[in-house]
Amino acid sequence: MLDGVMLLWFLLTALSLLFVVVDIRTTPASPVLKWGFILLTAYTGPLGAFLYVLGCREPLPGLHERYIATRWRQVLGSTMHCVAGDGLGILTGAVIASLFHLPKVTDIALEYALGFGFGWSVFQALFMRGMAGGSYMRALSSTFFPELLSMNCLMAGMVPAMTLARASTPVSRDPSEPSFWFTMSMALLVGFITAYPMNWWLVSRHMKHGMMTVRPPDVSAGGGAHKSSNIDDTHSLGGPSGVAQRKTTPSIDDDAKSVSNSVLAWMTILSFLVLGLGLSIAIGLQAIAY
Repeated sequence: MLDGVMLLWFLLTALSLLFVVVDIRTTPASPVLKWGFILLTAYTGPLGAFLYVLGCREPLPGLHERYIATRWRQVLGSTMHCVAGDGLGILTGAVIASLFHLPKVTDIALEYALGFGFGWSVFQALFMRGMAGGSYMRALSSTFFPELLSMNCLMAGMVPAMTLARASTPVSRDPSEPSFWFTMSMALLVGFITAYPMNWWLVSRHMKHGMMTVRPPDVSAGGGAHKSSNIDDTHSLGGPSGVAQRKTTPSIDDDAKSVSNSVLAWMTILSFLVLGLGLSIAIGLQAIAY
């Protein structure tokens, strides 16, 4: 039964990934968000493709800016960005832990460290440094707490899901087995859900940005000629010509300053409490299973 479910899942994931890879090329979003949706679809299969169509795919030419302006779509983009980047580090940590037969506590710590490290230093700071004036160090500083809060909530959902799946299917610990990747996909999906509320708060406080529209500087939202005055010369967001492109998202350089230190401290504590709750649930599930 489980083998049949996994086979169907992997077939649907392959088809969904092919669709997103081909279709997203014409979506006027930034390259980092495009790569994010590709990775999310690789993790979550048809659900990732569904979220791409529902949350980012331009319904009609010239409507992308208005389409993504709703808060839930902005939060979707923020959460997707988190899961896509952190997921690569988490999967790497899970593979390493399995190959070296690391204890469960070490496994979780390694997944957390690699997930946070890659998500923060690459997917957040490196790819988004243009929104911090082109300075990588400034981008690292401005994205640290948003990434930390989001990562804590992501792992709070992932760890119990992985514990439950591995307890019921021991072979899912082996990266050479399809059940390993199926289990990690389901865990990342649960992590996406638990990270969404925190990303809503982060987006509402302008500490994280969600969807972005990126068009060539000579093309307006309506499809006509337009001489753009909002071009970031320090960090091009891509395009075949390599020229700077027009963006609809403001700079993140000073966004963290809009939240007081006390509020940020309490939200950080809350995120660790959520993480602790997730770990406690995982411990309880493991105790029941064994």
